[in-house]
Amino acid sequence: MPFAGWEMPVQYGNIREEHRAVRTHAGIFDVSHMGEIETTGPGSAAFLQRILSNDVARLAPGGAQYSVLTREDGGVLDDLFTYRLGEDRFLTVTNAANHGKDLAWFKRHAEGHDVFLHDRLDDLAMIAVQGPGARALVGQLTSGADLPARMRTATLTVAGAAGTLVAGTGYTGEDGVELLVPAEHAGTVWDALARGGATPVGLAARDTLRLEVCFHLYGNDLSEARGPIEAGLGWCCKEETGFIGAEAVARVREAGPAEKLVPFVIDGQGIARQGNPVVGGGEVTSGTLSPSLGVGIGMAYVPAERSQPGTRMEIDVRGKTRSAEGKTKPLYSKGTA
Repeated sequence: MPFAGWEMPVQYGNIREEHRAVRTHAGIFDVSHMGEIETTGPGSAAFLQRILSNDVARLAPGGAQYSVLTREDGGVLDDLFTYRLGEDRFLTVTNAANHGKDLAWFKRHAEGHDVFLHDRLDDLAMIAVQGPGARALVGQLTSGADLPARMRTATLTVAGAAGTLVAGTGYTGEDGVELLVPAEHAGTVWDALARGGATPVGLAARDTLRLEVCFHLYGNDLSEARGPIEAGLGWCCKEETGFIGAEAVARVREAGPAEKLVPFVIDGQGIARQGNPVVGGGEVTSGTLSPSLGVGIGMAYVPAERSQPGTRMEIDVRGKTRSAEGKTKPLYSKGTA
């Protein structure tokens, strides 16, 4: 299906089987639609400290860091992973639909900083390998080289593809790595992973996997209309660094948000979807049938006073009321599939 200017696979076969493969062994995802911006130059760290919400000064070479990009009013422009490849060299991964907007934001705020920005979208393919068997599978293709730990990176040769950035990151709640591969070698690496026993996984199972562990999806759970505190992402916002939007974020943190994003589980049958209203205020941002739990799950913004775990809610699903209960994150714990 068309997705942010790309043709993306929704599923290769059975969605439940793809989902279960990731929970029990290993799945591979072609996420080459994600964008990459490389920042180099002596002013790189100071520049990224200014535009990213997390504390870039604490990101050591070889490290990975999650952050959000916020407007002056605190609205979320995107959520991002940044890899520090060297003292003055960084690679930031953007969401596909936001890449052009993010790149323009980077360029706009780079003025006055001693930095160079490089759009790497066409240079790099990205393949996520996720699941309890993922690291062992990738390890077999790296000639015995040690894979990086969680939130660390290493440049390795994978299935003959030299210069592959291996990152100990992922968006499924399982162990694994993400491979940023020189684009011309993407097919070779993909085929080697598939031959090694990894199951190809499409967008549909990618969504059910991330939602079971309550990871945000931009355009659903994150948007310019709301800030990171409402979304439960205050942990990656370090206002003392003075990032763009820090003052607005600090005000919401101090006063308390009017609404919060909470996970929920539907009672009995029924699936809530994005945009379904919550009776008494609020709306569903993501919803699906959980293959691991066998029930309808989702996330919704609700008034802060009704955001405590265990709080009951009623959701209007196409004119029919479905009862649900607010829960704690994550809804699914690794290893219980």
